[in-house]
Amino acid sequence: MTDKFVSAELPNINVNRRLFEIVTKCMVHGPCGIINPNAPCMKDGECSKQFPKAFREETEENVNGYPVYKRRCIESVRVGKHYIDNRWIVQYNPWLSKKYNAHINVEVCASVKSVKYLYKYVYKGHDAASITLKNDDIVNHDEILNFLDGRYVSAPEAMWRLKGQENEAVERASIKDTTLTAWFKLNLIDEEAHEYYYAGIPQYYVFDKPSTKWQKRQRGGQQVIGRMPVVSVQDSERFYLRMLLLRKTGVISFNDLKTIDGTLCETFQEACKVLGLLDGDQHWHDTLLEAARMQMPSYLRILFAIICGFGEVENIPDLWTQHKQSLSEDFVHRYSEETGPFYALAELNELLKSYGLNLRKVNLPSVDLQCDLFRLSHDAIEEQSKANANIEKLKSEQIYAVYKVLHAIYEYQTDMPKCFCWNRQNFCVFDSIACS
Repeated sequence: MTDKFVSAELPNINVNRRLFEIVTKCMVHGPCGIINPNAPCMKDGECSKQFPKAFREETEENVNGYPVYKRRCIESVRVGKHYIDNRWIVQYNPWLSKKYNAHINVEVCASVKSVKYLYKYVYKGHDAASITLKNDDIVNHDEILNFLDGRYVSAPEAMWRLKGQENEAVERASIKDTTLTAWFKLNLIDEEAHEYYYAGIPQYYVFDKPSTKWQKRQRGGQQVIGRMPVVSVQDSERFYLRMLLLRKTGVISFNDLKTIDGTLCETFQEACKVLGLLDGDQHWHDTLLEAARMQMPSYLRILFAIICGFGEVENIPDLWTQHKQSLSEDFVHRYSEETGPFYALAELNELLKSYGLNLRKVNLPSVDLQCDLFRLSHDAIEEQSKANANIEKLKSEQIYAVYKVLHAIYEYQTDMPKCFCWNRQNFCVFDSIACS
């Protein structure tokens, strides 16, 4: 089925000459490696895209969520200055390539994890823009103000605000129940609702927005999935409130939620402790498992570091071992099953520094990768383009200052590093120190 839609081979020139010409023009990677060690894709002496691929007689389905495509050994063909074969072909869809005559990389995502990527793009949030009005004679750079002014307000939204409609909306919202407080009221009047947790209530009841009440569902409940908002561990009270909602039924108020065996606890966290939910590390395992269903590996590593920094974890190595696959999924896809987890550990080590920790202090295996983590997420050519674009915005005096500093960095010879580097783009690693 995969071979029907995606190909990683050169077309037969005698059968489809036009497609052959398009593929050799648009879908050939590099070449790189020994043939061209200075190619942009080369990182630490290796191709970051893992080209050339290995020859393969048949497509192997679903390896870490992606197929390993068929690349049969054929006679090489000359493209430009080099001879290439199927090992250098980027995956493509023949119909799309012929229609658009362009580079269109098509992959088959055979894992349910791919849903997370779709979810991320659908719920990215409101439009944002950075707009600054300034006088060329006055330099007033306020980073905080620039950050706060990032939201883009469209013309219809501006009209709504200018007419004062938002005040009415706020006033009306203040007297309405949320889905949670409406659930409390439902438990007061409906004994049957006591059988269900808050997250499972949408399967049996539907929330009527005009009346802000839960009403018994008439049909279609089997296809409904309840979803609770994600809460950061750093927002401790909401985090433990959410934990209680996943484990208590028939709750009629916030105080009732904090009441355990007839005793009202002061905080939701205390209630979780009394209920025994914080014994051991199971709640941290549950947190990472739930996050892994919706979040990217980069976010999971941040969450793991937060748990280590703020949470009371009894066995961090076991937490890493059980969730290593989801924590290093992106690095495994980029590199390999063997080296991917080491890159994840290297990034975790950097994240843990924000909490005064490192891999050794949390009893995780130390790593010594001969690479710069900055290169893993930043492209040198892209950084150079950004630098050139920013330099064009500078005044003559500023340009003079920039090149004066760059000259001191690159030309002045000394055994002692004397500067720090913010964005790097020459594949160099600079030591960061303070200087006067």
